[in-house]
Amino acid sequence: MKLPMTHISRIDRRFSVLKEHGRAALVTFITAGDPDLDTSRAILNGLPEAGADIIELGMPFSDPMADGPAIQASSQRALKAGQTMRQTLDMVAEFRKNDPDTPIVLMGYYNPIYVYPGEKFLDDAAAAGVDGLIVVDVPPEADDELCIPAMQRGLNFIRLATPTTDDKRLPAVLNNTSGFVYYVSITGITGAAAPVVSDVHTQVARIKRATDLPVAVGFGVRTGEQAKAISKGADGVVVGSALVNAIADTLDENGRATGGTVNAVLNLVKDLAAALRA
Repeated sequence: MKLPMTHISRIDRRFSVLKEHGRAALVTFITAGDPDLDTSRAILNGLPEAGADIIELGMPFSDPMADGPAIQASSQRALKAGQTMRQTLDMVAEFRKNDPDTPIVLMGYYNPIYVYPGEKFLDDAAAAGVDGLIVVDVPPEADDELCIPAMQRGLNFIRLATPTTDDKRLPAVLNNTSGFVYYVSITGITGAAAPVVSDVHTQVARIKRATDLPVAVGFGVRTGEQAKAISKGADGVVVGSALVNAIADTLDENGRATGGTVNAVLNLVKDLAAALRA
């Protein structure tokens, strides 16, 4: 039985405003602490002004099995630099001091939440100003473990639908999902291939027939042109690997941030945002 959310979240409000403006959301992903805490904090704080409508903040994990090489490497850089879950939540709390409106979704895997441990993590995440969670390895069958406790604290629990999520499986995916549905546009790991736009639009339309929630499309979107094409059939476009690659491409020979790291990411976000607003 679906558990209703009892309040209007920042995510709900953001999609509602964007619908009035007639455009899709730009959802940007970075990994917290990549390549180091200070640089990651500067990128996070600059994303809204650059044009990000919703921010996905990756929770670094040593074995991110659904992620491609780029995001796996970002997790490794963050962990090597000493990033902890407490630091990730503190980044959100600091962000909230200056930005009360931009939604932040924590994305990752259950293990770091479980060892935090889980109930305390949910309390601390809500207190920090987190709006939602995407935990890719917690299935609907385990809603009592994390999803329902998260919703009871006002956190949206966002699930992934994929090209292999058929009509029989879709209701289970949508049950207790809130905020938005994240449609994975390709089968496989993140950043592995470019999505076929017509196929994406067909699948998004199928999902939207089953839910009133916004549908955001991710995996494989790298350019403003791709984002604009995808947005014509979706409520949001998620860009992650391209931003993480922008970080990696500016690091020095020792893997440290350079003077161009923050701007490389924010300039790419500006280009993506301009394409969606065109």
